[in-house]
Amino acid sequence: MPQRPRVASPPPKPLMVFDGDCNFCSMWIRRWRQITGEAMDYVPSQEQAIATRFPEIPREALEKSVQLIEPEGDVYAGAEAVFRALAKNPKWRWPLRRYQTSPRFAKITGHAYEFVAGHRMAFSRITRFLWGRHVEQANYFWTRWIFLRAMGVIYLIAFLSLWLQINGLIGHDGILPARQLMSAAAQQCDAQGIGMDRFRQLPTFCWFGSSDGFLQFQCVAGTVLAAVLILGIAPAPCLALLWILYLSLMSVSGVFLDYQWDNLLLEAGFVSIFFAPLKLLPKLSREEAPPSKIVLWLLRLLLFKLMFSSGCVKLASGDPAWRHLTALTYHYWTQPLPTWIAWFASQSPLWFLKLSCAVMFVIELGAPFLIFAPRRLRFIGGGAIALLQILIALTGNYCFFNWLTLALCLLLLDDFVFGKFLPDKVRMRPTLSTPHGSRKIRWPRAAIISFGVLYIAISLFQIVAIFGVNTILLYPVAAVGEWIAPFRTINNYGLFAVMTTERHEIIVEGSNDGTNWLSYEFKYKPGDVKKPPAFVAPYQPRLDWQMWFAALGDYQQNPWFGNFCLRLLQGSPQVLALMEKNPFPDKPPRYLRAELYDYHFTDYAERRTTGAWWKRTQIGEYLPPVSLQE
Repeated sequence: MPQRPRVASPPPKPLMVFDGDCNFCSMWIRRWRQITGEAMDYVPSQEQAIATRFPEIPREALEKSVQLIEPEGDVYAGAEAVFRALAKNPKWRWPLRRYQTSPRFAKITGHAYEFVAGHRMAFSRITRFLWGRHVEQANYFWTRWIFLRAMGVIYLIAFLSLWLQINGLIGHDGILPARQLMSAAAQQCDAQGIGMDRFRQLPTFCWFGSSDGFLQFQCVAGTVLAAVLILGIAPAPCLALLWILYLSLMSVSGVFLDYQWDNLLLEAGFVSIFFAPLKLLPKLSREEAPPSKIVLWLLRLLLFKLMFSSGCVKLASGDPAWRHLTALTYHYWTQPLPTWIAWFASQSPLWFLKLSCAVMFVIELGAPFLIFAPRRLRFIGGGAIALLQILIALTGNYCFFNWLTLALCLLLLDDFVFGKFLPDKVRMRPTLSTPHGSRKIRWPRAAIISFGVLYIAISLFQIVAIFGVNTILLYPVAAVGEWIAPFRTINNYGLFAVMTTERHEIIVEGSNDGTNWLSYEFKYKPGDVKKPPAFVAPYQPRLDWQMWFAALGDYQQNPWFGNFCLRLLQGSPQVLALMEKNPFPDKPPRYLRAELYDYHFTDYAERRTTGAWWKRTQIGEYLPPVSLQE
């Protein structure tokens, strides 16, 4: 074994000498600086003082590999130099221990270093392709700052949207009164001897009251807290209260708040509580603890689960429309609330619709895995997911679903990205190290890890369950998931597992004589064939959406529809406020019925001739004429 060189004038602390002309070396030295901190110095070999100061190190050795010079005068090169340098950080001592105790590991890493050093230009290109300009560990202060405010905007939209509709949906004279639900739940719990567990089975503040005023108060409180979150004041408490309030309203709203984006908001909102800094004031300061990497990856896992599950359920369903890539020949006009852009998209040739469907599968099944890839590939995956969400938002109204998914995509970026758009003084502020002795307030690591293990286990179980995998090893996870299910905090996802190939619309009509019938017009769902499809998202007209689901079955399968018709016969102002046109403004009609129609987009020629966006054919009766008993 050749004798290790020593220097006569060693540095006061470890010194790494590297090739400063090599872009590959310079990039990774920045990463090592982060790891070793102030424990080491780094200097390029091109500095003239190096050759003069350390004449014992041949110039050929400096050009061949990095050289680590210890204060004792010992000089190490290659892989050993790297491992010894990283070991200055206690968290990175394991590679050196492995190198010293395993000859095989030492031999493999030594050859690997020599191979990379001999092909530095190629590996520089690979590094740039995978990581871009930054291989050092990224900060996520600004990423968190922007994401939490995006969550505040989405919560604001959700509560404002519900506030405008809540009286008509679940108010005292609404379609599904919350007071009736709470009364029935209380009687059932009393009969079964259920005590405090009722708050788990039905988690809502409405146990303490379900009046219209209290329902509106919860919406107002959520709206105010969302605004406070946008301002950055007490983000963690705000997120906790927002989650509790939205869960409270979801629990008593039945079918009207039983959508996947409502669950997604609760899940993202709950995990975000632990992502938020524990502070009161909005100012970003050096005392602020950095975002938890564990929670950051849990939120990224949520994005993965959302997208990958959406692709998996389509394939697992066996629906031929998805298998044959013909789903988009139906989707644009059969989806609940299309936009006018969907009308144009539906006119596309079959080859384009099939290609679009294939691209959708590539994004939903492939892009999520890039979330776990190196930095630049992660950006590509996030960009693909974001593009898909934007295209969906342009052709369909899915409440705040697309906005929330885009907010989750922000978490794939880092402060290097956002820093490009910030002044230098502001950009550097959150990246500075905390002064020695200062104390950062953060969530207990044990609590974060415990929650993370539970979250990952249940999420993976949900993904595996899509394919019908059944193993006894998963039973404990399933049991825990079932116990926490009422909190809607770890959910299944996957829209349009089976593509709807027909569009049936319910037209509600009233009459005073049983002969002449006048139609009620909804605000956004198709009715008048000449009324263009509109953009309404991120607002969600919950009644219009539910009418789409009702048309998939019959009125016996949708008990809420009978209550809706009852309120129309009673002339409920709260329910009529959800409608665009009331053909009986003076007093309610004596009779009510519902007819079923088949709707389809017109084509270019038909629209040019008739001016209609839709064409329809009457199918038959959905609800026979009904009236109030006198």
